[in-house]
Amino acid sequence: MSSEMDIDYEYLEHTADVRFRAYGKTLEQAFENAALAMLNVMVETDSINNTLSIDIELTSFDLDSLLFDWLSEILFVFEVDEMVFGRVEVNKITVDGDDEQCSLEATLYGETIDLSVHVFDTEVKAATYNDMRIEKSDDGWTIQATVDT
Repeated sequence: MSSEMDIDYEYLEHTADVRFRAYGKTLEQAFENAALAMLNVMVETDSINNTLSIDIELTSFDLDSLLFDWLSEILFVFEVDEMVFGRVEVNKITVDGDDEQCSLEATLYGETIDLSVHVFDTEVKAATYNDMRIEKSDDGWTIQATVDT
């Protein structure tokens, strides 16, 4: 029997939006897989040449906010810089136990949008806090998130 940690992410039934669960042995890996789950809703990430990179640094007041800000930042860069991403590396997530401030350092790899190459599927309008969960277990981390489509 395989565990949930053997898969990177899965989509859950939702009436209007897209809900997914992302998994990782580390919190960084779970954030990477959450980003890939959202990106794969939008575009076939296999069609992307990861020739360009963008570094992302975020600070938020708790983990839920960090996840929301992370997914929102990816959508922002997608819209403003007209880039698609096929690879995500979350290099470090820091959780300050005193005031619970959290930070993330990551790199997105992708290329400029080319409509003759990239196959787009569903438009993701925004990340949401709807039914968001970040849970640690013996196997690692599970993130549940919903994006507005």
